[in-house]
Amino acid sequence: MKKNKSAEEEAIVEAVLFTMGKSVETRQLAAALRADMDTAREAALRLKKRYDRGKHGMQITRLEDSWQMCTRAEYYENLIEVASAPKKQVLTDVALETLSIVAYKQPITKLEIEKIRGVKSDHAVNRLIDYNLVYEVGRLDAPGRPALFATTEEFLRRFGVGSTKELPVPAQDKLDEFRLEAEEELKLAAGEERELSEDAGESMSII
Repeated sequence: MKKNKSAEEEAIVEAVLFTMGKSVETRQLAAALRADMDTAREAALRLKKRYDRGKHGMQITRLEDSWQMCTRAEYYENLIEVASAPKKQVLTDVALETLSIVAYKQPITKLEIEKIRGVKSDHAVNRLIDYNLVYEVGRLDAPGRPALFATTEEFLRRFGVGSTKELPVPAQDKLDEFRLEAEEELKLAAGEERELSEDAGESMSII
C-alpha cells in the first residue's frame, strides 16, 4: 500500500512538472499532493533518481527548492535534426566577466561592477538582462536608489548548478586575468577618447 502511495505521489509530481513546463516550487508540489513540504520534496527526489537511473530523454533538475523537467543536454543534437536550432546566445568575454562579477558579488549595483572592471558596463549588463541571465532584484537604500542586480534561475540552468553556493571558487590567476583585461580595456577606451579630443582640437584650429 505504501509503495502504491509513493508511486502515485511521484506520478502527480511528474504530471505537474510536465504540464507547467517551468520550475515549480516545493510548496506548489505540496499543494498538488495535498501533503506537507517534506513529503513533496521526498517525492520529487525519488522521481529525480528514477529519471537519473533510467535511459530517459528527460531529467528532473533541482534549482534550490524548485524543480523542473528538462530535456537531457546529450540529446540536443538529435533534437535539432527535426526542429529549427534556436538562436545561440554567444557571450563575449566582457559579458562573461560581468556575469561572473554579478554571480559572486550579488546583489550588486552597476557602479560596483564598473569599479571592479574599471570601465563602463551598461552594455554588458543590458545584454545579460536580455539573455535572462541577470535581473534587477531590488534597489539599494542610498542616494539615487541604484538598481541591484542578481543572477536568474536561467543562469543556474545554463551553468548546470542548483544554487549559487555550488559555484566554483575562481582561481587567483583567473582573477588576475580579468583585472588585466579590464585595465587593457580601460587604456583602449582612454586612447580612443584622447584621439577624439585631438581631432576636435585640430578641427577648431582649421576653423
